[in-house]
Amino acid sequence: MNPLPTNNIINPDDTLFKRPEGILLDEKKWLYLKNIYHMTPRELQVAILVCRGFNNDEIAKALKIRHGTVKTHLRNIYRRARVKSKILLLLKFVEDIKKYEEQAGEEVPSVPVSEIPPNPGTTSKTPHR
Repeated sequence: MNPLPTNNIINPDDTLFKRPEGILLDEKKWLYLKNIYHMTPRELQVAILVCRGFNNDEIAKALKIRHGTVKTHLRNIYRRARVKSKILLLLKFVEDIKKYEEQAGEEVPSVPVSEIPPNPGTTSKTPHR
């Protein structure tokens, strides 16, 4: 069985192209990243959605902000994290959390806490702390 589609159309329901179901970090780890990178609550929401695989348009729709505002938040996050792309941001966060876990002697939880709903069309927001 060939897991890739035979035509040139990507079906979002194909498991190969689905957004990951799991969540990378729990609330405690997100708050750690928020503090070390001095992110605003809205920047944290953008960072969470980026790490969940959302594109800029989906982030704008989920947070009810303009596309340009998403780009501004991303530019600020990139500058503080000293990265130039979403994938490098994700890798930087993973690296930082690995160091955090080593220092704290923690393991990654098997069922992490979700801060933002998986669908960009939902209206609830990440709680501000």
